[in-house]
Amino acid sequence: MLTGLGVDIIEVSRIRKALDRWGERFIKRVFTPEEKRYSMRKAFPEQSLAARFAAKEAVMKALGTGLTGGIAWTDVEIVNNPYGKPEVKLGRKITSLIGEKKVQISLSHTREFAVAFAVLEEAE
Repeated sequence: MLTGLGVDIIEVSRIRKALDRWGERFIKRVFTPEEKRYSMRKAFPEQSLAARFAAKEAVMKALGTGLTGGIAWTDVEIVNNPYGKPEVKLGRKITSLIGEKKVQISLSHTREFAVAFAVLEEAE
């Protein structure tokens, strides 16, 4: 059963500007080491980082939490399964709030935009 829904779109140039201005400080604040490792090996890392940023926003919208109650950007991690499908790993604070619910996501990006869609559903 669907219990939450979230979508987000971001201009890739916003992530490029944040990287240029804040560099590693921005990356450490928003992304996990695995997200950084995955994205930085891409030809255009800002596209991958933008998609993950949009996914984090979409997940927080689906959860209805935002960045409140001590929840950090890194409490939502976007990883890829062995087949390349993006999946969500949630930190302890979030899992304690939502229990056994599951989050499904879909990501896409072009040179200019990244978009993500998240669905929160009851565990089977």
